[in-house]
Parts: sequence; C-alpha cells; structure tokens
Amino acid sequence: METMASKPIRNIGIFAHVDAGKTTTTEQILYRSGRIRSLGSVDAGTAQTDFLEVERSRGISVRAAATRFSWQGVTVNLVDTPGHVDFLSEVERSLRVMDGAVLILSAVEGVQAQTEVIWHALRERNIPTLIYVNKMDRIGADPQGTLKQIRRLLSPQAAPVQAPIGAEDGFGGAVSALGLSPDDSEDAKGYLQLLEETVAELEESLLLHYLDNGTLPREELIQKLPALTQNGELFPVLFGASSKGMGIEPLIQAMVTLLPPPLAALNGPVSGVVFRMERDAAMGRIAYVRLYSGVLRNRDYVRNETQQLEEKITQIRKIDGQKAEDVGLLEAGDIAAVCGWNHARIGDIIGCADHVPGETRLAVPLLTVQVKWSNEAEYPAVVAALQELADEDPLLDLQWLQEQRELHLKVMGPIQIEVLTHLLNNRYGLKVEFGQPSVIYKETPAQIGEGFIAYTMPKPCWAILRFRIEPGERGSGLTYSATVRSERLLERYQHEVARSVPEALQQGLFGWEVTDLKVTLIEGEHHVWHTHPLDFALATPMGIMDGLSHTGVKLLEPLLSFRLSIPEETGGKLMNELILMRGEFDTPVVRQERMEIEGTLPVATSLDFPARFGSLTKGRGALATFFAGYRECPPDVKAERVRRGVNPLDQAKYILAFRNALSSS
Repeated sequence: METMASKPIRNIGIFAHVDAGKTTTTEQILYRSGRIRSLGSVDAGTAQTDFLEVERSRGISVRAAATRFSWQGVTVNLVDTPGHVDFLSEVERSLRVMDGAVLILSAVEGVQAQTEVIWHALRERNIPTLIYVNKMDRIGADPQGTLKQIRRLLSPQAAPVQAPIGAEDGFGGAVSALGLSPDDSEDAKGYLQLLEETVAELEESLLLHYLDNGTLPREELIQKLPALTQNGELFPVLFGASSKGMGIEPLIQAMVTLLPPPLAALNGPVSGVVFRMERDAAMGRIAYVRLYSGVLRNRDYVRNETQQLEEKITQIRKIDGQKAEDVGLLEAGDIAAVCGWNHARIGDIIGCADHVPGETRLAVPLLTVQVKWSNEAEYPAVVAALQELADEDPLLDLQWLQEQRELHLKVMGPIQIEVLTHLLNNRYGLKVEFGQPSVIYKETPAQIGEGFIAYTMPKPCWAILRFRIEPGERGSGLTYSATVRSERLLERYQHEVARSVPEALQQGLFGWEVTDLKVTLIEGEHHVWHTHPLDFALATPMGIMDGLSHTGVKLLEPLLSFRLSIPEETGGKLMNELILMRGEFDTPVVRQERMEIEGTLPVATSLDFPARFGSLTKGRGALATFFAGYRECPPDVKAERVRRGVNPLDQAKYILAFRNALSSS
C-alpha cells in the first residue's frame, strides 16, 4: 500500500466519555476552520453533528456523525462518536475506519469509565492518538492531577506538548511546550521536562544526551514528534476550554501535523467497508464507505463481498453534518456516502477484503427486551420500522416470532431503550413500549455426550447423523469438525450439516444460545435414492438437541468487571452492597481518604446498581464497568426463555412443522 498522492487527507475520530465536551469541541473545530459560519450549541440543541431529535433534546450524541473540514490544504474527515456506554457499537464501527484519534477528557473529572474502554480499543488497533484535556476553565480543573491520572491509568507514554497557563477562572490558554523561553514559569517548564523525559526514554541516544545535559535539542524534539505519535510510541497531550474556543486552533494544527495520512492504493482493486447506514427521505438507504483501495464512481456496479451480490451506485456524496453534495467519485483513503445500495448493511466488505482491517468487538448487548404496541393495526408498521433500525444497528438483533406475534431486541442499557422509543415516535410516528429488560444468559454442555438421529420416515427422506458434544474452554464459542468419510456422507451433505450446527445451537434446553463447546460429526449416512440435501438441515437440530439432552447443560451468566473509587467513610456500606449482589473483589486500596475497589459483578444482580451508586456515595463516587465475559451460574439461579418455534426434541412435531414450512414457502 502506498500513501495517497492525489490530495492530503486525514481520517480522524473524536472519542470521549459522555459530557467531556466532545460535540462542543467538534462544533468549534468546524467554526474555526471556516466550515460553519455560526457556532451551534449542545445545550440549545443546535449542534451540527447532533441531528437526531433525541440528541438535541437529551444533549447527548447517539449516532456517530461524519463531517469534514479543510485546514492548510489538508482535508479532514472527522467522525464525532457517542460517549455514552449504551452506544458503544457506534464507537466500535467508527474505530475500524479511523487512521487517527482525538481522545477528549475533562480536566475536572479526569479519566472516566468510558475513557478507558475506548483507550484499550484504540491501543488494540494501534491508532495514533492525541489526548485533549478540555474544560480547563471549570471550577475544579486540575491539569497536573489529570495528567498524572492519564499516565497512571492510560499510558506512561502520554506527554504534554503544551503548558497550560493557569486553570479554572484564571485559565489563559496553553502555550507550546517547545516554544518556552527562560523567562517562563517553573510550572510551565515542568511540562516541557515531562515531555523531554518521556521522549528520551524511547531512544537510547536521546536518553544519553538528556542524562548528560538535562535537556534535549528543541529541533530534534520538533522533528521526532510526528513519527513517534504516528508509530503509537507517544501520545501528545493538549489543553483547552472548548466552550470558549480556547485551545482549538493548536488542536487542529496537531491533528494535521501529528496524526498520519491514510495508507491507500489508488491503483489497486476496489476494497472498502460500510461502517454506517442512514436513511434519507429522498435517496433511500445511504451507506457510509471507507475506501482503502481503488476508486468508486457514480453508476458503477460494485460487488458486495459479504452479501455475494452486485449493486449500482446512483450517487456518491461527501457529507458535512446535515449538508451533502454529489461528488460522483470516491478515491482510496477517503470516506463518502454511497446511495443506491438497497441491500448494504453495516460491516459489509465492498469489492475485496484485501485491504480492510478487522473488527474490534467492544459492544456486547447483555439485555433483551420485548417490544409492545398499543394499537394492533400498527403491528406491521412496528415490524418494518424495527427491521430498518436493525439494519442501521445490527447488534439490535431483532427477533420476530411470527407465530407468537412477538418482537424482541438486544440492548446495551436503559438509555438505548429511551432513544429507541424516541426514534420510533419521531421518525415513524409509532408509540411503542418496552418490557422490563432481562439478562441474556447462555448455556454450555455439562459433560461429554453423544447425539443421534435417524431421520428415515416418512419417505422420501434419509439422513443419519451422530454427533460427539464436549464442553469447551470458557469464551471459546463453538468449534465444529467432522471425521466422517465422504463416501459415507457426501461433501455437499456435510456442508449442509456444518451450516446447520450454529443455527441449531441458537436455542438450547432452556432456550438460550449454547456456547463454549466442541461438536464433532463422528458418523453420517445418506441414501442414494431417498436423500434430499434439506434432510440434513432438518436432521441436524434434532441430532444436536438429542445430544444436549444427554450431556445436560449449565447456565452461564454475563459478568461485569468494575472499578470504583469512593469516599472512605462509605466503604463499609458499599462493600456490603457488593456482597449482596454476589460481587467478588480484591482487597480495597486506600489513597488520600478515598477507597478504590476492583472486582466482578453479575449483570443480573446489578442492573440498578449504577443508578443507586450515586445516592450510596452522596454523588462523590466514580464507577467504571466493562463486560468481562460469561461464567457458570450458581446452582440456585434458574432462567428459562420461551422457545421460538417447535422444539427439535419433539421430533414428530418438528418434522411436520419443517415440512409444512417447506411446502408453503
């Protein structure tokens, strides 16, 4: 891959914990760069990148918003991502297509729960990152304390490239640490010293120079900063107060000079990914595409590798917040909105997968809710609306039980439910309610066993299968293999079995997905005359369920790992709460009259804990939680889910239902 030559571009994501001032910073960047003529406001609901009604009314970002601006001849595609943990899936999708990131922190609150989640994801992908400490003008702003916290909780390679002047009411902006003069305060020089120490530790020759002279040559520092940042060896820290427009221009300058241009192969085959879907009243479905290789033009027919089909581009638009212009061309390295692809979904690979980076999984929905509608006549409209929303956010994983006339969604948390209620009302004019969220459990085999099915009646049919089912390591998912010779069971029938096994495991003995197991097809037989390929699609779930009825299953529940910081006097009460919730935790650490506790909590017992945490700590606690995987439930926990469709264990009824479905389709 060579660097793009046609025009200088940066693809940068803006990330933060909710309320760190991310959308305000984006707004200021657009204003200072001349992209917009007047400043919008999050509080007044006029921010450029908050264009969903719910975002304006709640003052939070729900969807990632793409916009662009130019600075000194460089075009910057900027993606403002949501900060609330319920919308982590939007962050996850944006991460995949960014070449650089700006992580915003508040100088008052410092490193918060979501900050760490995003930081780990940025590091996992090795995305060069600038850290911008915002809200320096607020009461309680503590630049040195925040910097210490960043270096302790995020990375010791985070170093200030600016020295802030004052704080709180006395904040007077920030000066480049590299431009300090001998007359500057000792405080300011301390920031430069920290930068020099951090850089010196990265290279032996610089370290020797620093130890001998107590300083580093300025020119060398200035020259090394871009390469160190772009290699992910150094994370420059900047300071500002976005609501007052202070620190914005140096931040834009750092984005253009320190973060890398995209790697792109202009002459290569088309290779890109859809990272966002939207619906436009006039243009229908709009797919946001990051292109890594090749060129797309209006009226091109383009292959969607994921869906194995070709679709025609009707229009290519460059999007700026809510404005769009037809540009007719998308070149490697750039991002644009493509119209005309009616089948495209988030995550689809366009052209070939050669140059597209893999996904980062951050968001794991742990709750399921049932959708309820008041007016029976609206049922078809509710189904259609939710199918559309599930296309825009695949993690909703809409389950439509047609026989029971039920709709179920997977969600991250209560704010997401509120937002979905809003969206259905504002976009579709539908009034819906959601049932109480319930936790998504999973099942896993309790021991080794076998499942057998001989589906040979009523003729014409013939499919004989024997599966060996074994428990797997926690977190291993499904491992499938076959040891049957192809003369006993033809390859094409074996493929049908392999395709059907994951589907068969969607509902186990208690109705939950079965995971962490090894399934081996150890015996199989077809019949020259009587076998139809679909016989194996029908037989597989019966064989698998037969196996699970022999192995028995254990219930698995989702866990959160947590870290909390609380005033020392509330420690006893809180530890008691954690024990009542079946929490497990390490010995608390006390620092400056505050207690820090780390451990794990079951999701099921702690659904209302974040809401209660505020009153338990009189608003003075900080709580960070992350998904920590699934583990075995205690024996007294029972959780069953209503099965969709006929249970394959009731073989006669299952065969009948399957055959009826075939004949009616």
